[in-house]
Amino acid sequence: MRVPYRRLLIYAIAFAVAIVMNFLLPRLMPGSPVEAMIAQFGKRATPAMIEAIKMRFGQGDATLLEQFWDYLKGIASFDLGVSIKYYPQTVLEVLGRSIGWTLLLVTTSIVFSFAIGSLLGTIAAWRRGSRFDGVMSPLAVVLLALPPVVIAVSALFLFAVSLRWLPLGYAWDPAMDPELSFAFLGSVAWHAILPVATLSLFLIGDFQATMRNSMISVLGEDYVMMARAKGLGESTVMFSYAARNAVLPNLTSLALALGSVFGGSVVTEIVFNYPGLGLTLFQAAISRDYPVIQGQLLIMTLATLLANLAVDIVYLWLDPRLRDQAA
Repeated sequence: MRVPYRRLLIYAIAFAVAIVMNFLLPRLMPGSPVEAMIAQFGKRATPAMIEAIKMRFGQGDATLLEQFWDYLKGIASFDLGVSIKYYPQTVLEVLGRSIGWTLLLVTTSIVFSFAIGSLLGTIAAWRRGSRFDGVMSPLAVVLLALPPVVIAVSALFLFAVSLRWLPLGYAWDPAMDPELSFAFLGSVAWHAILPVATLSLFLIGDFQATMRNSMISVLGEDYVMMARAKGLGESTVMFSYAARNAVLPNLTSLALALGSVFGGSVVTEIVFNYPGLGLTLFQAAISRDYPVIQGQLLIMTLATLLANLAVDIVYLWLDPRLRDQAA
């Protein structure tokens, strides 16, 4: 079982394009955060200091091609530069404090929404035309139409402000010191309920609608009717025969959802003041901290491409018919 080489080539080209765009966009934007940083020193900024700051942030007298070569060498050596907002901390140090919280939020949301959405779509298709299908199918359309910011703000106002059932935000109780203990982990889980739930609702509708449509087409296949004719149990036919093959298009949606869930996590983390990559990106954009923005977008792009590659491998494992096509 191998992933087609042309897929790997496509992923490599996509990552190369992302690197080029990531390098060019900040340099094409008007204004310079380095100049603003120098202006803070006022008359204390000597010519030597100004030149040192420009060199440190890659804005010296080097040509654009030379800057790009230095940028590539930095990526190869895992040196993404120095943060402007949090100077002298490096970009990796800044992102390292946030990436774990985003991974917790995104991974939990995707697993939860994929499982719930696929299950609801399977049952809705199996009971097509029933009251359950009549309620869940329109609900999936509504969830698909709701922007993440609407879901996040509504959930925050209802459950945290009005009912006060859940905390307003942040990743844990500020009165606690971060440590590996049941009390701290419980606080993390308690504070993650609202962000995970709102981010999951953003995805459940998509997984449910895709699974329902795929399941309906699979239910007419000969092997499903043969399984029914053998007298196998309803749950066995539904999950072991129909759902296993119907889930393949949902795996494609899973890969595509990773990009959108990162976008949704930015909004969710800002609304709930959750200290992940989304909030870090927002703060970096306000302060025009281009090195942090570049580093984060590069990490998000790489994560999305790796997730797509993983889905391709799982796709080949679930559908033996595709293995012979892999080259």
